[in-house]
Amino acid sequence: MSDETHAPLGNRGAITVSIMLATFMQGVDTTIANVALPHMQGSLSASQDQIAWVVTSYIVAAAIMTPLTGWLAARFGIKYVFFISVTGFTLASALCGAATSLAQLVFYRLLQGICGAALVPLSQTVLLQINPPHRHAHAMSVWGMGVILGPIIGPALGGWLTDDYSWRWVFYINVPVGVLAAIGILIFIHEARHPHREGFDFFGFVTLSLAIGALQMMLDRGELKDWFGSTEIWVEATVAGLSIYLFIVHTATATERSFLNRSLLKDPNCVVGTVMMFLIGIPLYGTMTLLPTMLQDLMNYPVVTTGLVTAPRGIGTMLAMFAVARLSGRVDIRLMILVGLLVTAVAMWQMTGFSLYMGMGPIVSSGVLQGFGLGFVFTPLSTVTFSTLPRSLLTQGTAIFSLMRNIGGSVGISIVVALLAENTQVVHSRLVEHLRPDNPLARAPYLTLPFSLTAPSGVAALNAEATRQAAMVAYIDDFKLMMTMVIVGFPLLMLLRKPRPAPPGAAVAVAE
Repeated sequence: MSDETHAPLGNRGAITVSIMLATFMQGVDTTIANVALPHMQGSLSASQDQIAWVVTSYIVAAAIMTPLTGWLAARFGIKYVFFISVTGFTLASALCGAATSLAQLVFYRLLQGICGAALVPLSQTVLLQINPPHRHAHAMSVWGMGVILGPIIGPALGGWLTDDYSWRWVFYINVPVGVLAAIGILIFIHEARHPHREGFDFFGFVTLSLAIGALQMMLDRGELKDWFGSTEIWVEATVAGLSIYLFIVHTATATERSFLNRSLLKDPNCVVGTVMMFLIGIPLYGTMTLLPTMLQDLMNYPVVTTGLVTAPRGIGTMLAMFAVARLSGRVDIRLMILVGLLVTAVAMWQMTGFSLYMGMGPIVSSGVLQGFGLGFVFTPLSTVTFSTLPRSLLTQGTAIFSLMRNIGGSVGISIVVALLAENTQVVHSRLVEHLRPDNPLARAPYLTLPFSLTAPSGVAALNAEATRQAAMVAYIDDFKLMMTMVIVGFPLLMLLRKPRPAPPGAAVAVAE
């Protein structure tokens, strides 16, 4: 892709549509399968432990392959890596839908993760390259819509497809989208830059892959295996810790080119922006994990209704993207990120007021507010992170950026799920210790049917209600924790450098 000419406006639009189809498809796929897991479990005669591998295999494969994106793009060219990734992802999706056994489905999900890992970082790189610097905020608004809206829409789309058709359609839905994206990439992106034949740091790749894979496995299976009460978790934690230590030492001391380009660590905006994206990944994915289970398990919402109630978060995100695009260049980008963090924190604070007896209003309003806040953080942060980074490092920078967002999401999900289970048990024990016959408040007229301390059915009903109340308190504690994580990001804003304004006629890398 040449650095001397501009992409024609019409061609730029065609490229944008093509790569955003791929980005949206990959984003949807990160969450669409979750709601269909019970149906897959019955269809494939799998246990709950086994069916979880459908999600875990995809996450681990994508996490390991994401850092490799930069080297592959430099070695073979962005266009060809992008095209092969979209084609492979589409084919793997069709195979997932046609799987007849759990082993087949897990294997095809591994292929999906391997092929899908490059889609988000490459789409971000291409958008930054085909747009001049003064249009980067607008380009990142478009990119952010695909990245954030995909996972938000996934559960609603998955619930509808599973209820009205079959769980297989959560995978088949990718096929037409993937075909259109692949055709667009093949036709409209023309590789003008000669690929660099760089050496491959095998030791760096292996140690980083082991660290990421073991960490993901530990986080995904920790709650199921009772964390460090399990030998498996100890082994995974040891492998992750040792591998990341070896990777850091190797990167710091390598005399030749290391797998992680050390120049990335010399750019303050890239480092601070990547750390902030890790923090933002916690409430982004943590909330998407908690809300569906809270609405379905505690408030008896059907799957489709749950999807519809949580979907307005996407409306807030879209409004934020449009606002950011308009304010870009007029308002300090760090101020926009601050506003986004404040709005997100307010939304999380509003969620700490949830109760078992509320209507849909608080869920929708807090969702819109949170979507708006995250949108106001996501786009400016994506812009400022790479504003001072040399173009030669863009692809690897965007890969690490996407990797840290996903790891932040995995860490966040593991923490909130573990605390949910633990706090539910703790609060439940405190509630039931007062439900004794010698407590006047635990007898009539205060304790009415169907609750009772004498009849077995009444005791069971009382225990179920205590569990619901305890779970609600545990959910609120999780929302408080995520609010705290957002607030932690505030001081990091002071470390970001304001990007230098670029003239409208500045040179831009082109895919023509």
